[in-house]
Amino acid sequence: MSLERRQRAWLRGRRAESLAALWLRLKGYRVLARDYRAGVGEIDLIARRGRILALVEVKARGGLAEAGEALGRRQQERIARAAKAFLQRHPSLGKLDLRFDAILIAPGRWPRHITDVWREELRF
Repeated sequence: MSLERRQRAWLRGRRAESLAALWLRLKGYRVLARDYRAGVGEIDLIARRGRILALVEVKARGGLAEAGEALGRRQQERIARAAKAFLQRHPSLGKLDLRFDAILIAPGRWPRHITDVWREELRF
């Protein structure tokens, strides 16, 4: 992939994350972190609503089905490792109900927020 294509993809991803963060705020969530990076992985958005701590992966593609198919097992493992690192740095949030969500973004469509898209047992 050329440098120009990578830059366009990165910019498209940042715009999708901004739209997803706005969507979460409109749904009553408080966004605690964006683009959280740990040496073991990264999480696009970390948001809280009440007792729920949502770790959100944002996928932007040409269609919602394509976006949903882009979330594979390796990404889930990377997100789970980053979640463990985040919770070790913020132990008070570990008492909340942890949930892995996805927000799918496609042109001309409303974002689709899929809650509890997969389960991962995080042990400390």
